[in-house]
Amino acid sequence: MPTELDIYSSYAGLLCLACTCIYTGAYGSLPSPKKHSRTSKKDAESEDEDEDELPERLSLEDAWLFPIIGSVVLFGLFLVIKYFGKEWINWILGWYFSVAGIGSVWKSSVTLVRYLLGDERWKSFERFTVNVKKGRANIFSLTWRTPSLLLMPVSVIPSALYRYSPAGRRSALLTDMLSLSFSHNALSLLKIDSFKTGTALLSGLFVYDIWWVFGTRVMVEVATTLDVPIKLLWPKSLSFSDESGFTMLGLGDVVIPGAFVSLALRYDYHRHLKSNKTGSSFSKPYFHASLVAYVAGLLTTMTVMHVFKAAQPALLYLSPACILSFVLTGLLRGELLDAWKWIDEPETSKEAQDKKQD
Repeated sequence: MPTELDIYSSYAGLLCLACTCIYTGAYGSLPSPKKHSRTSKKDAESEDEDEDELPERLSLEDAWLFPIIGSVVLFGLFLVIKYFGKEWINWILGWYFSVAGIGSVWKSSVTLVRYLLGDERWKSFERFTVNVKKGRANIFSLTWRTPSLLLMPVSVIPSALYRYSPAGRRSALLTDMLSLSFSHNALSLLKIDSFKTGTALLSGLFVYDIWWVFGTRVMVEVATTLDVPIKLLWPKSLSFSDESGFTMLGLGDVVIPGAFVSLALRYDYHRHLKSNKTGSSFSKPYFHASLVAYVAGLLTTMTVMHVFKAAQPALLYLSPACILSFVLTGLLRGELLDAWKWIDEPETSKEAQDKKQD
């Protein structure tokens, strides 16, 4: 039996993993610095493909559909497990997450190595580009540097080890490696377009989580049946032994609130650009407030779960905490209305609008 100290250390470890995902993912969602001065064609071609800003944003209409789509998928999985068994759905999803895990670990490891080396050193390596065109139209383009090629075979290892480990005895370390990469990339790509959309998304999933956890047995049964790396695990032991089991946090409880925290960081960056201040550092009141709110919400979840010895829907506490952090910060700074009206539009879209107006 794990001691109280073992359990508390497990909660602390899980909290650190979740916060690390959100912190790194939030900074990964920041737009790449753009050079507004004129550059030569040679200089433009030297920029990496992965630095381009993706134009897609999660809109208010998408936010309201999230709980509906999530409910359909969740209930569909429940019916498949109930009437057809868990073996073949785990087999299919296992292969899917193995292939996706290779790309996810590769992208995350490239991001980490690039950060450690610095942009100047990174761009000194040989650059390779593959373009697929139909006539003059560019259908597909892939760009990488020499370190990316070296990291590719290494990125296969976690997925291969996880896939061919005995079912039910898969390493928590491998699960966390894959889950961390999934959450990091999801936070870098899943960008909410406004606080209005973020509030709607968290509110809808707040109801979704309560219904499927407290109203039915669907969520718990699906979560405990699927053997795929979509959760963070930490052993209930100071010695990291797995004999006492693990505390668990689903990636949805990291990515969804994390997307809101990432939005807060991008709003802080927008305020910095709007102020015309020089320098790469900038104040981050909304980011810090939302991150502290996430920690408080997750601690509340763990406390209630520990006291009542029952699984808790984390978004029951995380959603109100994140929304309240934004509202209070906006009120205290006297800019709640401006923040509420702000829309995080990609720079490419703004440039396209300017060209249309000209």
